[in-house]
Amino acid sequence: QVQLQESGPGLVKPSQMLALTCTVSGERITTNYYSWNWIRQPPGKGLEWVGAVTYDGSTFYSPSLKSRTSISRDTSKNQFSLQLTSVTPEDTAVYYCNAFTQQRIDYFGKGTPVTVSS
Repeated sequence: QVQLQESGPGLVKPSQMLALTCTVSGERITTNYYSWNWIRQPPGKGLEWVGAVTYDGSTFYSPSLKSRTSISRDTSKNQFSLQLTSVTPEDTAVYYCNAFTQQRIDYFGKGTPVTVSS
């Protein structure tokens, strides 16, 4: 059973950087064919995929967010992280980390709310 826990500040000022970390237990983030994703849900809207880092360290980003997004991993801590620069109030959302397995099973963290406001 994969367990994920998001952590990071709940309030970020406009134009600053949002930084979140996902701590994974129950599976190594280097396990073959897993992808580790960041997904967000703005208030009153649906889920939006932000980006991913795969088991081999490859990264993929949503085209609409690519210029502002960086996803990295720390295999020694079994964590992966999201950095989103130049945030605006439109980046306000609940941010989830997710594992997608070779068996096409999704695991989600509980989510962490982030508000962009001065």
